[in-house]
Amino acid sequence: MKFWVRILINAVLFMALAGFLKSLFFVASPWIALLASLVLAILNALVKPFLMILSLPITVVTLGLFSIVINGLMLQLTAALVGQDFRFSSFGASMLVAVLMSLCNTIISNYVGHGNTD
Repeated sequence: MKFWVRILINAVLFMALAGFLKSLFFVASPWIALLASLVLAILNALVKPFLMILSLPITVVTLGLFSIVINGLMLQLTAALVGQDFRFSSFGASMLVAVLMSLCNTIISNYVGHGNTD
């Protein structure tokens, strides 16, 4: 259940950020945002661990900041797989969206994770 909640949250974040960053990020519809969120979750589960291991030395040297580049790369890969209905104007735009999504996910997970479990 938590997986699907995360997918929905990311889809809503994609739509919101596309609305705020119109010149940097484009999402055609809520369905495309949902598809992109699902593709991103699959890529994060399958590809991201290998990228994190390969980039471990540079991540240590940059004190973890290189993980922003990896998150931006994951968003670019998502855009390549989803197609023209989900795109970024540049790699810098995808890194900015990655940072904003990480911040929003951190804030939202604090509220979603502390619900009543009774």
